[in-house]
Amino acid sequence: MPDIFISDKDKKEKIPSKAKEESKTVSGEKKKSLSKKDRKYVYKLQSNSFNPLSAFIYCPRDANFVNKDPEEKIVLLLRKHPITNLGWILLGIIMLFAPGVLGNFPILDFLPDRFQFMAVLVWYLITVAYVFEKFLSWFFNVNIITDERIFDVDFVNLTYREMTDANIDQIQDVTVKMGSVIRTVFNYGDVQVQTAAEIPEIVFEAVPKPDEVAKILRELRVEEEEEKIEGRVR
Repeated sequence: MPDIFISDKDKKEKIPSKAKEESKTVSGEKKKSLSKKDRKYVYKLQSNSFNPLSAFIYCPRDANFVNKDPEEKIVLLLRKHPITNLGWILLGIIMLFAPGVLGNFPILDFLPDRFQFMAVLVWYLITVAYVFEKFLSWFFNVNIITDERIFDVDFVNLTYREMTDANIDQIQDVTVKMGSVIRTVFNYGDVQVQTAAEIPEIVFEAVPKPDEVAKILRELRVEEEEEKIEGRVR
């Protein structure tokens, strides 16, 4: 199973008192004036408790992932909206009760009792495997936005995953797609990120609050551009 999240409780950084004081008075304009190092402390102070089953986690605390740089801070962790799981959950429930319903019909009467029992047992094993695989697929297919990069992690199976990343300064365009009544009602959709990286497009599929996700991406890109301009001036 891919090791995406690693507890980092034992590696908590001590936050300077200066950064604490600044974070209390941070407004929209002042946050832009902070250096990237100070903004990381602000993100740290705004961190939320890490709920591993949430689909939209802003600045998760005690969250980590493979290939994360020591100074890199996770700003947003996303999964598909929980409503997208409704289909396989309903199918799993139907599969769970199917043997009891079909038991009223003489479908397996031609088999000995022992074989009928084994057939039902195999059916339940298939049901559990199906539900477990679907849950793992939802849980480990994540999108991660840090203050440096964006990641798209595709969990294929227990032994294989694909991880695509691009730097924040490589983002060229961010597009939000909703496209249906259900998506509008439950406020989820696709966020397409056009990049100048080797992979030209990274798509966050069916994520909650897509407008907020796009706004955060744009703000991070602006901050990155401002950092570059400040570096050149110096």
